Amino acid sequence: MSQQQQFWPVEFQAGEPDLWVCMSCLTEVYRRKVPMPDCPSCHGVSTFEPFALDAIRDWGTEELIAKAVSASSEPDPQPVEALTPAGIPSAEPSV
Repeated sequence: MSQQQQFWPVEFQAGEPDLWVCMSCLTEVYRRKVPMPDCPSCHGVSTFEPFALDAIRDWGTEELIAKAVSASSEPDPQPVEALTPAGIPSAEPSV
């Protein structure tokens, strides 16, 4: 049985690049999220950097560009439950 890939959401401001490329293997790219705990291709940790699609088109391989175009058309990632540093769901204060 294969395990479903989980992701950390990445916050960004309007106008900032929203595609995250693994700089270790240069084969994985995701929109507004990064895989946890590591890159599924090379298992690099903390290796993702943000780029705009046009920048990836300037230097990326055909495979990476195709993945970036596909990721660009994905809907916004769904928000995930906030976690405390210990990985325990945070309790929202009730008002």
